[in-house]
Amino acid sequence: MKTKNIILIVLVVIVAILGFNSVFILNETQQAIVTQFGKPVGGPRTEPGLNFKAPIIHKVQYFDKRYLKWDGDPNQVPTQDKKFIHVDTYARWEIVDPLQFFIRLRDERSGQSRLDDILDGETRNAVASHELLDLVRSTNREPEIYEEFLEDMEELEEITVGRESIEELILTRANERTSDLGIRVLDFRFKRMNYVQEVRQNVYDRMISERNRIADQFRSEGQGEARRIEGNKERDLAQIQSEAIRESEIIRGRADAKATSIYAAAYNQNAISRELYAFLRSMEAMEKSFDKETSIILTTDSELYKYLKSTR
Repeated sequence: MKTKNIILIVLVVIVAILGFNSVFILNETQQAIVTQFGKPVGGPRTEPGLNFKAPIIHKVQYFDKRYLKWDGDPNQVPTQDKKFIHVDTYARWEIVDPLQFFIRLRDERSGQSRLDDILDGETRNAVASHELLDLVRSTNREPEIYEEFLEDMEELEEITVGRESIEELILTRANERTSDLGIRVLDFRFKRMNYVQEVRQNVYDRMISERNRIADQFRSEGQGEARRIEGNKERDLAQIQSEAIRESEIIRGRADAKATSIYAAAYNQNAISRELYAFLRSMEAMEKSFDKETSIILTTDSELYKYLKSTR
């Protein structure tokens, strides 16, 4: 009796193990291939839910159903116009045929490695086949002039292809090469481009030289404006001084004329006034003509001597 119970328990355990081993579950982000001794059996399993397989002899290989990322290594690539640049790229891809993907590549790591070869190679070919301007610009739009000093800058050269078209070209050629691998490249983009170190310093020096040229232009225009303002100031100052001198001479002339008329009127009034006028004029002449160190010799018939004599 005990032997039968043990056998029954063993059979139940074996059946349970075989039952669990014959079932696997796929979630929404997974797809799978069932293999037998390393070879695929049946078609790919892509629907989420409960799936069945033969126990023990069948194995399940899972693959991601979501969009996968690919990040390229920065490479130094020469352009068609012989300019060396560092190119950094990225892409998005997905597994569209798990069975073909398993047959050709086995796992996602191998898929990433294969994409490295394909996308890096197509990137090199595209960069080497186009000029730098086509790689960095997408359109021939007119540049926006936001400062007056930029108006005399050289016009931008026109491009014939453009960056977006080159990205589309790389994407198309990459999908042509991955069509038999069970994968599809969804998107490809240039992440970053830059000159190599040897060329970059020359570019910086050229940019600095251009900015210095613009600064010198501003400085020259400022100096010219300063000289113009200084000239206007000197002209206005000379004009103001000339007007002031002219006005002062007019006032002085009027005053002298008035004084002369007063003297003449006083002189013509009577003999005493005439005598006083002659005396005052003589005194003014003496005051302006002599100082403490001046010696003078007068004759007896001199007008000055007459006044000096009368004061004794």
